[in-house]
Amino acid sequence: MGKHYSKEFKNQVLNDYKSGNYGGYPQVAKKYGISHGTLSNWIYKEKRQGNLENDIHKTRGKTKEENIDYKERYEILKKYQAFLKAQREKK
Repeated sequence: MGKHYSKEFKNQVLNDYKSGNYGGYPQVAKKYGISHGTLSNWIYKEKRQGNLENDIHKTRGKTKEENIDYKERYEILKKYQAFLKAQREKK
């Protein structure tokens, strides 16, 4: 089983990462003697919980708000297409 780190330790590492004073996550991981994968996982979890101050829009995935926006747009488009079809059938 993997190592377990205290919440305080994780917070210190993440705070150093968020400060940007130590470079990217590989440099921060090296500073604390943890694997890149471990730190990457912590960063991912922070972003998912919305606690990371870095701009989430720079990530590859979309935020929930953006996904909702696309769903709303899709619904509007479907209604508009139905409207156009009904208009064509009237002629």
